[in-house]
Amino acid sequence: MNNLSDSKTIKSILSNHGFTFSKSLGQNFLINPSVCPRMAELSGADTGIGVIEIGPGIGVLTNELCKLAEKVVAIELDKRLISVLDETLSEYDNLKVINADVLDLDLNQLIRDEFDGMEVVVCANLPYYITSPVIMKLLEDKLPIKAITVMVQKEAAQRICAEVGSRQSGALTVSVNYYAEPQMLFSVSAGSFMPAPKVDSAVICLNIRREPPVLVENEKKLFAVIKAAFAQRRKVISNSLASGLLIDKTKIMEILEKAGVSHSERAEKLSLQNFADIANNI
Repeated sequence: MNNLSDSKTIKSILSNHGFTFSKSLGQNFLINPSVCPRMAELSGADTGIGVIEIGPGIGVLTNELCKLAEKVVAIELDKRLISVLDETLSEYDNLKVINADVLDLDLNQLIRDEFDGMEVVVCANLPYYITSPVIMKLLEDKLPIKAITVMVQKEAAQRICAEVGSRQSGALTVSVNYYAEPQMLFSVSAGSFMPAPKVDSAVICLNIRREPPVLVENEKKLFAVIKAAFAQRRKVISNSLASGLLIDKTKIMEILEKAGVSHSERAEKLSLQNFADIANNI
């Protein structure tokens, strides 16, 4: 078994495969030996549990997940890494590597095909540039999964885990809270990666809700309201909604009154229930 937390070992393996890091794919491989075992354990990986991993890289986290889980399916976009993973993870027979873009995959079908009868969790060290699209796909696809444990840029982690209605909350905060209960797990310094990024990271867990915490007649309308509200977050809610939803200002004022929301409030101060009430009154 290769020591995948040793930078010299990693460089040697990558060199043998003619691999160079891609900035466009946001490739930063973990080399801190304490992070991945902790992350894998907190993800819920265990006997009888199936794990979907996104962006395995050279397999540092994958290695830990395979030790704990019944089965791991790792989805890697960069085809250059497939042969690397064949070498670094050759000892595991409970692993399947798929060369694909997770944003293009039918993950419900994948779960049916690969994890028959198992509880499933997602675990990933996400490239910063696709954090929001991947998280929202996992949530919006309404997958039969228990939790999503991901490492993301620390600033993004703080925003996702912020309390809805607080100054730090944003559109992603509210949207995530509709589907899941986010929890900050632990921070990871920039020096834990090769090459080292310019910012620190953090591991968060999104525990999937069985039912949304608010009743909404039309989910697409709810997310359109959230997006419009935060698109111009410095504006009062009446102005941002009128502009973002292309609805007459007078009509927006009527909708806000019916929803019990002050027209002079700002998006960051609204609760998830407020957003649901606005959407239901449009």
